[in-house]
Formats: sequence, structure tokens, C-alpha cells
Amino acid sequence: MSEVEETVPIDETAIADTLQRCRHTDAARVRDVLAKARTLVGLDSGEMASLMAVSDPELLGELFNAARDVKNAIYGRRLVMFAPLYVSNLCGNECTYCAFRARNAELDRRALTQEEIAREARMLIDQGHKRVLLVAGESYPREGFSYVLKSIDTIYSVTHDKGEVRRINVNVAPLTLEEFRALKDRKIGTYQLFQETYHRGTYASVHLAGKKRDYDWRVTAMDRAMQAGIDDVGIGVLFGLADWRFELLAMMQHIRHLEARFGVGPHTLSVPRLAPATGSIMSTRESAHIRRETFALGVSQISAGSRTNPGGYAESERDDASQFCLGDHRSLDEVIRDVAALGYIPSFCTACYRLGRTGRDFMDLAKPGDIKEHCDPNALATFVEYLIDYGSAETKAVGEASVDSILASMEPTARHLAAKMVERVRAGSRDVYC
Repeated sequence: MSEVEETVPIDETAIADTLQRCRHTDAARVRDVLAKARTLVGLDSGEMASLMAVSDPELLGELFNAARDVKNAIYGRRLVMFAPLYVSNLCGNECTYCAFRARNAELDRRALTQEEIAREARMLIDQGHKRVLLVAGESYPREGFSYVLKSIDTIYSVTHDKGEVRRINVNVAPLTLEEFRALKDRKIGTYQLFQETYHRGTYASVHLAGKKRDYDWRVTAMDRAMQAGIDDVGIGVLFGLADWRFELLAMMQHIRHLEARFGVGPHTLSVPRLAPATGSIMSTRESAHIRRETFALGVSQISAGSRTNPGGYAESERDDASQFCLGDHRSLDEVIRDVAALGYIPSFCTACYRLGRTGRDFMDLAKPGDIKEHCDPNALATFVEYLIDYGSAETKAVGEASVDSILASMEPTARHLAAKMVERVRAGSRDVYC
């Protein structure tokens, strides 16, 4: 198969027209759109724009409730946990918002050795993590892209005490088709890349130098990834650079492009915001309170116990090499205790990836809400595994009560399956999934 033709799927004129046409909306229109959203058939750009125009507190409450209902209908109460592992902050780009930018002399530059990467992996394993997001600056050491491939191999090779990393997602610079094929061969989970901003003018104003300045090379990265056979991808924008309403509609255009071309869109949408960073733009990052609020608005995956600098888990006192400052400094154990107390199921599940339930197969189950039949039981099994192997006494007490409550509230068929899986874990089995 020849490499995909480089096309840019973003129509800024159409987005502007939609926002202008839907800038005023009435309660009846909003409620009609929310009713449609609850049927899980998806919304078009005009319907999304109508929801973006809502400012009335009562309608906002209804919007938030609908988002919660849709998330629960699809995924149930599970909330997936992961942690980023930064292997390098070397970068040849000049992005005004990022501490990794090439001309930032205040940053301590570093690319971890494979031994240091293994040490970081052990630290995450000892916290209880099973999912890791490998992150690297957009330049590599002398060995080039093979550094990333070796790093993936290193992380997967580490087993320590009671655990191992079962899924590695990857967030690295856009690759060529052949590089994406090599990445797929490493059996990664999700390939993740943020466009940062889909607005061309803004993109040019914040990306001053380096390969990242090429808007088209970046926006077509997912085409190359999916042509290479990576059918599990994640996209996002950096909120704070351009009009958030424009960004959401542009991201929807990107999704529709991928669905039309490859039959499936992205598995994940990420919502990072501008954050404080050494020698870079200042803004805010989510606090524990804000994160709690988002759980009820459709969020289904969160990081916990994170560090954003290479070597940050083994050398937690150093933050002069971080990409941005964190607003939530709690440990994984503290986050899990909080999540469980709020009625959610902290999940370390990697079942879909392990069973090949990705891409179109995943979406065929997710869009009608059928994936929940797997998500809740798998989440409970991995949660109990965490509690037994890594949980503090306080978290175990909160967690076990939460598990019993959730089991009691499940439908009989799902409860029977989940209870059997939980009992297997309590009896000593590990990595139990359906």
C-alpha cells in the first residue's frame, strides 16, 4: 500500500459559519440536542455548536447531567488510571507555550538511559500502575527513533515484586509510515498526538521553529499511523491557544475525516490546558477539586501520581526538567481512595488491547454502550488486585466497601460475572479479564 495522500481535513470557513449560525440557541433546541445525545447516535457540528452557546445555569446543569449519563451508559462507573513516563525532554522545536522548547536555557536537558527508564518503570510498578504513557520531547538522542523503540522494549521487560506494565501508550512526534509500522510492531496500546491548535494562524504564531512548525505534517500524522495498522489512536488540543469552540468543531472534523477514510476515529480525546512551566507561558493546571468535578462530566481516564520530567519518579525532588507544573500532587493511592469514595471504580484494565478489541471492533461495542459489559467487571477485578497488592490500609477499607456496594448494585448477569472474577483475584489469580 502506498503512503496516504497528504490532506488537511480542517475547514475553517465551515467552522466559522457553524459558530455564527448557532451563536444563539433556545432551551427547546438545547433539550432536543441533549435528548438525541442520550440515544448514543452522536451529534453533528451544528448540534455541538448549539450546546457550546449555552450559558444559562439551569441548561448547563442539564448539559452536565447528559454528559454523565452518556459516559455511564457507555463505560459504566469505571475510571481508568495511568501515569506518564517521560524518557526525554530533548527538543528541536520552538513552541512558545512549552518548557521543552529548544531555546529555553533554564531547562535541565536529559534523555534517560535504558537503565534509568527501567528504574522509572519499577517505581511506577511499585505504585501499582499497569498502564504507562511513554512521552518524549520531539528530538531524540544520537540513535534517533530507535531510542523510542528500545525504551518501549525496556518498559515491557520490567517485572518487579507483584507487578508489571501491561500496556504502553505512546506520545511522540509525528512519524513516517515506516516508523509507525515499527511502532506497531512493538505492540503498543494507543498512539497519542495533540494537534495543539487546529487554527492555522494561531498554530503559526506559537510554533516558531523546528519540524513542528509544519501544520500539515502534524495534522496528517494519524492518517499515517492508521495506514500503518495502528487502529487505536488518541487526539487532543491544548486549550488556551485558540477559541475553544473552534477547536472542538475542528477536532470533530478531524474525527469525521478518520472515520470516513479508515472506518474508525480516535479511541481517546484529551483536554490538556496551558500550565505553569519553567521559562514558558504561565496559566493553570487542574487541581484535585477540578478533577473530581470532571468525573461526572464524561471523563473516563485520568493520570495519577504523575511526574512530567525525565527521571521524575526516582528523583521526585527535581522539577527543573518538567514540561509543566502539576496541580494535583497526590499519590496514586490517595487518588484511588478518593475515586472509590466518590462511587467510581478505579480501573487498571488492559483487556481490550490484550484481546485485540481495538479500532473498529472496540467502537462497535462502545458506541451502542455494549463495552460496559466488559468494563465494569474488568475494572472491579483490577481494582481488587490493586487493593490487595498495593493499597494502604485506609484505601483498602474504602475500596473493599466500594467493591461490595458496586457489586450489589449491578444487574444479576453482570454481577455474577464480576463476582466470579473478583473472587478469583482474592484467591490469588492476577490479570483476570473478560
